[in-house]
Amino acid sequence: MKHLTLFLLSLLLATLSFGQSMLGLFDQSTDIGTCQNKGFASYSPANQTYTIGGSGVNMWGNTDQFHYLWTTLQGDFILRAEVSFHGYGVDPHRKAGWIIKNDLLPHTKHVNASLHGDGLTSLQYRPTDTGDTQEIVSTDSHPQVIQLERRGNTFLVSTARFGEPFTTVRLDEMVMDQEVYVGLYVCSHNSDIVETATFRNVRIVKPAPASLVPYQDYLGSRLELMDVATGHREIIYESAHSIQAPNWTPDGEKLVFNSKGRLYTYELASKQIEVLNTGFATRNNNDHVLTFDGSLIGISHHNDADQGNSTIYYLPTTGSDTPTQVTQSGRGASYLHGWSPDKQKILFTGDRNGQYDIYEVEVLSGKEKQLTNQKTLDDGSEYSPDGRYIFFNSVRTGTMQLWRMDAKGKNQTQLTYDEYNDWFPHISPDMQWIVFISFPKGIDPNDHPFYQHCLLRIIPYEGGKPRVIGYLYGGQGTINVPSWSPDSKKIAFVSNSSN
Repeated sequence: MKHLTLFLLSLLLATLSFGQSMLGLFDQSTDIGTCQNKGFASYSPANQTYTIGGSGVNMWGNTDQFHYLWTTLQGDFILRAEVSFHGYGVDPHRKAGWIIKNDLLPHTKHVNASLHGDGLTSLQYRPTDTGDTQEIVSTDSHPQVIQLERRGNTFLVSTARFGEPFTTVRLDEMVMDQEVYVGLYVCSHNSDIVETATFRNVRIVKPAPASLVPYQDYLGSRLELMDVATGHREIIYESAHSIQAPNWTPDGEKLVFNSKGRLYTYELASKQIEVLNTGFATRNNNDHVLTFDGSLIGISHHNDADQGNSTIYYLPTTGSDTPTQVTQSGRGASYLHGWSPDKQKILFTGDRNGQYDIYEVEVLSGKEKQLTNQKTLDDGSEYSPDGRYIFFNSVRTGTMQLWRMDAKGKNQTQLTYDEYNDWFPHISPDMQWIVFISFPKGIDPNDHPFYQHCLLRIIPYEGGKPRVIGYLYGGQGTINVPSWSPDSKKIAFVSNSSN
């Protein structure tokens, strides 16, 4: 129990430390340069948003004036936020965004992700102290989402209108200090007034180092809730450990996630975290799924008696010392993904006959039925709430895309077609939407790796053009399991950052 006690203590300390600052993620706010009107910054813990008011003549030439909400970082990082100006403003060149500085002086080197009031979007930078500011103009206009990323001496500004993919501009060979100031800013471009902007879904991410070994080394985790209609996100818990795959219980009261082979419950009202007793099954991966009525939970435990292969069990959601085995040992690895609405069958991805296909297994008898038969990978299967269809992802057409088939495996139909690699379709309880995670086009389509720039996207239940609802750094473990709230208004997921 020692390691369990230490784990719970770390959870408590992380929870207590999160949100202690009066300025949220940031240390202080200050006017940079001589601003005629004093700026301000405030943080709302209730909705995790920041409001900044800034004056200043300009951020251009060889000196700057603006209001800065800042913290300090070392090494590589990703800064992301959604910004909205208040009102129409006085000057069309008012600016808001992220800025990286070596110090707090107005004339020194910087890199700046800049959104102007008239919609102009650019990567602005001052290459030398007291030098003139230069810029790389983006083709994007009037974005709401602004991301500034540092990779050594390379800086990338990615922007999007909310719901659309990013447009990116890049600056190479810009030497900044290893230790820098980073933060949000507002400049009115008019010394007589203070312009104001609000920033939501603000994230500071420390990405994985190149030396990270997947499934051996892990980053920390942020458990988040998202309002699907608005895209507004709330971090409800942060951990230095890897936590993965939150389920939402049908009563709406708890989340279930896995960490270090065990399952935990998170009570939303009290924020209390407790171990879910799974008896001997203490090597559980992130393929855990609740029945539609919430009475049972299926788990994928790596069974020592079966050469460490993933084996499917189930138990009451209240916990049990003796989970019931479903898939037979010696058949190959079995990765759980979905329950039938009547609790009689389980869907899983099975390693059978040298390939991974989708199977259903009868819970009581263990009898398996193969539903797909492809040399390429089929995965992520889930029943619709009415039991008529099975949704899944398949790489059979070259990239990983979403598919649908009848519950008996017939009429397999592709639903998504674009350049992303789409995984884990999850159906809303009201059967209106399908949410899924999209990995970048550069990855192996057979893989859903850790620690990538990913998108959470949504399509109507009947299919249609995907729409982005979340921009995040995550991947494996982000949304592997059904994660909808019972009222179909929110989803739970995990994003990642090192500490």
